[in-house]
Amino acid sequence: MLHRTIPAMLLGLLVGSPATGQDWARKMFKESRHDFGIVARDAKAEFRFEVTNPYADDVHIAAVRTSCGCTTPRIEKSTLKSHETGAIVAHLNTDRYLGSRGATLTVTFDKPRYAEVQLQVSGNIRSDMVFDPGSVQLGSVEQGQGAAKKVTLTVYGRSNWKISEVRSANEHITAEAVESSRRGGTVAYKLNVKLDAEAEPGYIRDHLVLVTNDAQAKQIPLAVEGRVLAGVTVSPNSLFMGVVQPGERVTKQLVVKSSRPFRILSITCDDTNFEFDTSSSGEAKPVHLVPVTFLAGSDEGKVTKKIRIVTDLGNQQPELSAFAVIAAP
Repeated sequence: MLHRTIPAMLLGLLVGSPATGQDWARKMFKESRHDFGIVARDAKAEFRFEVTNPYADDVHIAAVRTSCGCTTPRIEKSTLKSHETGAIVAHLNTDRYLGSRGATLTVTFDKPRYAEVQLQVSGNIRSDMVFDPGSVQLGSVEQGQGAAKKVTLTVYGRSNWKISEVRSANEHITAEAVESSRRGGTVAYKLNVKLDAEAEPGYIRDHLVLVTNDAQAKQIPLAVEGRVLAGVTVSPNSLFMGVVQPGERVTKQLVVKSSRPFRILSITCDDTNFEFDTSSSGEAKPVHLVPVTFLAGSDEGKVTKKIRIVTDLGNQQPELSAFAVIAAP
């Protein structure tokens, strides 16, 4: 059993239905297959197979192995507590392999019990296309500042090769392709990539898509990575109060911080069972430690609420989710 202290009815509420065999591990993955499509040589090509623990017990990823040296896997977070999300990251080695490639990644779990899950990746690495650098690295950007980067794409042996359009799935990222040279069968483009000042805080893991006149590579992806730093950050960004009994009181701590001193004006939640100790938050300082206390009600099940923090830094008003599982002994 995944947790002996939780009744079967509540466990069914958490995971949908009792897991058998290896199914409990497979259910944690959103996707089990990814095709990188056409990828330029030396381009950064990575995909995150997200894995979320819906169970009450901790889940431990013991190892991940690959069937092909063309793909290097890594474990983003080996231990996942209840409701935490991590990933198995598949990195396509475009600097060492060419042509059509595929790999099977075998993920091994040893807690709460043994299981294996297989993930499939594939891609076609073109030797006649080279990005320099291999991805758009925006770095860490303060919210409201924006950023700009340049990448060069060189195509060999295709004198009539052209980029007709650059598409972005992120409304805050735009790019312009400017032809810089065309001679001797070699074509080069400068890609001017911009992140606007309206981008929300958080990690950026997106792709630009270059639309070309190449019948065999009509769309070429280019990874865009970075992080927009919030003026005020909260840790953890999702607060799990634990598995508690009806009437039990539990206290956890929030860390609220900024690069400059600030005051917390108020912390609210639409559930009066959540209480916040803001007695020391009136003083302006870069880090605030806020105890959060949850009083479990009489109804069993999962409780999920939104916490809102108001500061004196204008529009820097972070929100986060807080949740708990109420279970009778």
